[in-house]
Amino acid sequence: MPVPAVTPAPSTQESIETDPAASLAPSPSPATATSPINSPSASPTSAPAPRSPIDWAAIECRCRAILPARGVVAARQELLAYDCDGLTLHRWEPPLVVLPETTDQVAALLRLCHHEGVPFVARGSGTGLSGGAVAETPAMVIATTRMRQVLEIDLPNRRITVQPGVINSWVTRAVAGDGFYYAPDPSSQVVCSIGGNVAENSGGVHCLKYGVTSNHVLAMEVVLPDGTITTLGSGLAETPELDLRGVFIGSEGTLGIATAITLRLLRAPASVAVLLADFTSMEAAAEAVRGITVAGILPAGMEMMDRLCIEAVNDYLGAQEYPADAAAVLLVELDGQQEEVAVALELATERCRQAGARTVRLAREADDRARLWQGRKSAISALGRRFPSYYLQDGVVPRTALPEVMRAIGELSERYGLPVANVFHAGDGNLHPLILYRSDEPGVGERVQALAAEILRLCIAAGGSISGEHGVGNDKRCYMDWMFAPDDLATMQLVRQAFDPEGLANPGKVFPTPKSCGESARRRSEEPALAAVEVF
Repeated sequence: MPVPAVTPAPSTQESIETDPAASLAPSPSPATATSPINSPSASPTSAPAPRSPIDWAAIECRCRAILPARGVVAARQELLAYDCDGLTLHRWEPPLVVLPETTDQVAALLRLCHHEGVPFVARGSGTGLSGGAVAETPAMVIATTRMRQVLEIDLPNRRITVQPGVINSWVTRAVAGDGFYYAPDPSSQVVCSIGGNVAENSGGVHCLKYGVTSNHVLAMEVVLPDGTITTLGSGLAETPELDLRGVFIGSEGTLGIATAITLRLLRAPASVAVLLADFTSMEAAAEAVRGITVAGILPAGMEMMDRLCIEAVNDYLGAQEYPADAAAVLLVELDGQQEEVAVALELATERCRQAGARTVRLAREADDRARLWQGRKSAISALGRRFPSYYLQDGVVPRTALPEVMRAIGELSERYGLPVANVFHAGDGNLHPLILYRSDEPGVGERVQALAAEILRLCIAAGGSISGEHGVGNDKRCYMDWMFAPDDLATMQLVRQAFDPEGLANPGKVFPTPKSCGESARRRSEEPALAAVEVF
C-alpha cells in the first residue's frame, strides 16, 4: 500500500479550484490574521454569530444533485429513524439526512454546507451512547452507513483500509482466514461502524491489553469542514510529525469526517483461555481484579457483571450460562504463547480464590469461550429486553478504587430509589452502570440524570474521568467543567476552531455553552470543590 501524503490532497480539480488555500496550516500572514485564535479580544468559548435562516428545501435540492437516487432522506416518517442514537432519553428530529457513498460526495456536501452556512452532524450506525450523532439544533445529518467498502488489504504490512461505514466485526472477518484480526471490539461490534469507533475512540472487552481505537489507527483520509480533503497520519506506526491523527480520533465529529481509515491488524494468538469466576459480592469481584493486576498478569480482557445482568443474560440466552445465585461474575481472558497462558491461568485462578471466588470455570475451546463472551457482549441488549428504559453511563476509575466505588454506586442506587445494573471493563476501570427506570413515571427523567451525575462525580472524586469510550456528546458536556479549568476548555476550543472556524461541525457538542449549560457556573459555585468531597 502506498504511504499516504500528509498534506491536503484534494481528489478533484473542482475541490482545488473551490478551496485553493484551505488546509490545516496557519494563515500565510499570521501577524495580520483576525481569526479567533489570533485575536486577543475573541473568546474561544463564545457562541458563533447568528446565522440567516436556512432554506432546507433548497438545500435538499442541492443535495439531490450531488448524491445518487435515494441518497437524501427528507420525509418526516423516515427522519424519525435519526432522532436519537443509542441514548434514547433525548430525541431531536433532523431537518435533512444525506447518505453519501464516496469521499468526493462527502467533500461536495461539506463544501455546500460551508458555502451556505449549514451545520452538519456526522453519523455512523447510531449506536453511540452520548447523544453525539443527533441534530440537537437544526443541522444536516451526514450518515456514512453506505460507505461500506474494504478499500485495501495489506497483510505484509498488517494493515487494512476501510470506509467509515464498515462494521467493526467485518474487519476481522475479512482477514481471519489469513490468521489476523482487528483488536478493538466494543460490545456492539456486530453493528457499530469503524467511523463511529474513530469518532468516540471506542474501546472494547480487549482494550486492557491491546488498547483502544487510537492505538490501532495508522492513517485517515479526512474531509475537513470546508470540504478540503486531507490525510492525517502516515500509515506507519511511528512518525515524527505533529500527531493530528491522534487529535482527530475521539473528537466526536467536531473536526471533520473520516472517509477512509487505515487500521492495524494483529496476528491471532497461539493460545487463548477464559476464566469465569463467581462471587458473593461485587466488592469481592473487584478485589479479584486488583489482585490479578498486582500479580503482574496482563489479561487480554477482564469484564464484570452483577446479579441484575446475570439474570437478564441467562434469560436472554435461554440457559443458565452464569451462576444464577452469584452477586457478580468476573470474566478473565488470557492469551499468548501456550506456556505463558498456562502460568497466567494458575496465578489468576489463585487470585480469584483468594478474593473469595466460589467457583472458577475454565474455557479453552473456541466454542466454549464464545459462549462465555456472548453473555457479556449481549448484556446491554439483554437488560434492554427486560427493562426497555435505561440510561447507560461511562465513568472511569482507577482499578484500586473499584471495591469502594462499587459499594458507593450501590448506596446511590438505594438513595435515589432506582436500580442500577453494572456491566463493565473491570480491567481498566471503565464502568458502565445502567440506571433502570419506568419512562411513564412522573419526573423520573430528572431523577435518572441526577443519579447519573452523582455517579460521574463519584468517578472524578476517585481520581477518574466522566468518560472512557462513549464520549461526551450533548449528554455530559455540562460536566466538563468538573474535570477541566476554563483555560483548559478554551484551549480545546482553539484546536477545534483551527479545523472548523465557522463552528459547523457537530455544533453544541462536547463543550458547555451558556445556552446548553446555563446552570453550570452556578452549580460550580454552589457545590463543594471535588477535592473536598468525601466519597469513601
